[in-house]
Amino acid sequence: MSLFQRAHEILQAKANKALDAAEQPDEMLDLSYEQMLDQITKVRRGLVDIAASRKQLELQEQQLQHTVAHLQDQAKAALGQGNEALAREALSRKAAAQQQIDGLEPQHQQLTEEEQKLEQTLAALLQRVNEFRTKKETLKAQYTAAQAESSVNE
Repeated sequence: MSLFQRAHEILQAKANKALDAAEQPDEMLDLSYEQMLDQITKVRRGLVDIAASRKQLELQEQQLQHTVAHLQDQAKAALGQGNEALAREALSRKAAAQQQIDGLEPQHQQLTEEEQKLEQTLAALLQRVNEFRTKKETLKAQYTAAQAESSVNE
């Protein structure tokens, strides 16, 4: 074993011992709990983003539905006036708008499914965080009791 490798191992052992002494279990539990709360916040933000996207898609679909109805009325009015070219143009634009509506449906379905999955994930995460909080408080109480007992024994 080389001199440098041995010195490195000694320094590493001393550093680990110093870190172990500085590490407080109750602080580490609190840190873990806060990280879990951050995850909940991220999932909720994701839910808000997906809901906003879904709502925007629904509004776009409603606008296209109004456009389809308006173009249908235009086509009828053009036929009533005997203008077949204008009626064909209105029906052509109506068909294009209807295709856009049909194209939005799979996107809407996908966003709805993603929203449901995230809601389930959030519910499971909330349950796990609540269970962890209970265990964390129990462990912190046990740690405090053990510290008190060791102080008394000293």
